[in-house]
Amino acid sequence: MTYEEIFAKAQSLFGKGDAAGFDGDFAIQVNITGEGEGAFYIAYKNGALDIAPYEYHDRDAKLIANAENFLKIAEGELGAVPAFLSGKLKVEGSTEKALELDKLITYMKKKAKDESKSAAQSAKNAKTEKAAGKNGKKK
Repeated sequence: MTYEEIFAKAQSLFGKGDAAGFDGDFAIQVNITGEGEGAFYIAYKNGALDIAPYEYHDRDAKLIANAENFLKIAEGELGAVPAFLSGKLKVEGSTEKALELDKLITYMKKKAKDESKSAAQSAKNAKTEKAAGKNGKKK
């Protein structure tokens, strides 16, 4: 993967998630090592999520990982703590602020799952109401 592909994937993952209501505040620089090497930042300030393809010198923390491991973390497939403990992720700066990113990922994933369940329930209710309406017309 190229740096541009990695950044686009990260931007897509964070951009499609709904962070509204998340209670956090952080500025994290992500340094990708190995294939696709490069840096970008992810910041959540005053309720707004921002991702940009450059180094962020006024950061709270820096995460260092290869593309595969970072994208697994971003997708919620690999927790930041297990990744850190196994050496797949390095953190420089505030580990507390770095964990805010992990909390945001978990929050967005849960919110998407809850919204999906709600939409499925609404569709099921609409189908039931429609069927009840058809049954009522036959009488």
